[in-house]
Amino acid sequence: MPRVKFQTLTEQMYYVLLCLHEECYGMDIMEKVRLMTGERVLVGSGTLYNLLEQFAAVGMIRETKAEGRKRCYILTEKGKEALEVEYRRLLLQAEDFQRIWGRGKGHENGKASV
Repeated sequence: MPRVKFQTLTEQMYYVLLCLHEECYGMDIMEKVRLMTGERVLVGSGTLYNLLEQFAAVGMIRETKAEGRKRCYILTEKGKEALEVEYRRLLLQAEDFQRIWGRGKGHENGKASV
């Protein structure tokens, strides 16, 4: 069964959308992601503009202004919903981890008891 596009988001996708909770120029997104994640997640310009184009094509973001080659974007309701769905998915993963490996729970000499 083929994967539905944007059903789950990569870290880069997630942080690009997160940056667009407020209007932002494309090039500024790269720096925001870098700072927001303490340089743990980096987005190159090729990846960024490919993602922006794809997000815009499916209505998750919209262009708000263009000044020459500079483009400014913001999250749409559809994008906010996708971000919220991904956030909830990540929380469920963290809850599963805690249930299996959490402090004082499931640990026996470094091994999980399931």
